[in-house]
Amino acid sequence: MIRRTALRTLTTVAATAVLALPLTQGAQAATTATTAPATAAAPATTNAGDGNPFRWMQLDGLRADRQFMCPADHCVGFWSLVLTDDIAQQKFEGGRFFVYAPATGAFSFFLDTDIAVRTVDHPDQVRLADTEFMRSHPRVEVRYGDPDHPSRARVVASATTLV
Repeated sequence: MIRRTALRTLTTVAATAVLALPLTQGAQAATTATTAPATAAAPATTNAGDGNPFRWMQLDGLRADRQFMCPADHCVGFWSLVLTDDIAQQKFEGGRFFVYAPATGAFSFFLDTDIAVRTVDHPDQVRLADTEFMRSHPRVEVRYGDPDHPSRARVVASATTLV
């Protein structure tokens, strides 16, 4: 019981730290959730002063989304990437979603409610908030399939850092 509580606390602290990173890098607080649409041909851009850490990325099948999380009654606004509606409405069976950097073979995580998880089952659970991972890899992909065999998994969406 103590081990489970400690692990959950550590996970919550790690997720909160990841979510607070954009705030410490100049993100501005907002009072309402906003969405920044992006097309496959254009980078995700909203207002240059909105704090969107993904505005310098080319998004294919993803869009920037601003949400709020309130751990311990302390609300924090954060940006994340979620699947576009047309991708999220597709049928997915027999696999799991995971975040993969093909150049390095590294994996990242999704934010499921307030817990960082390596894989998720449903398209509406795809929420990438690990901005440090995305900045350190030129291309990050959301794949669907078996995470133990990423080369065989289907590329569902991607985010490419523009130089």
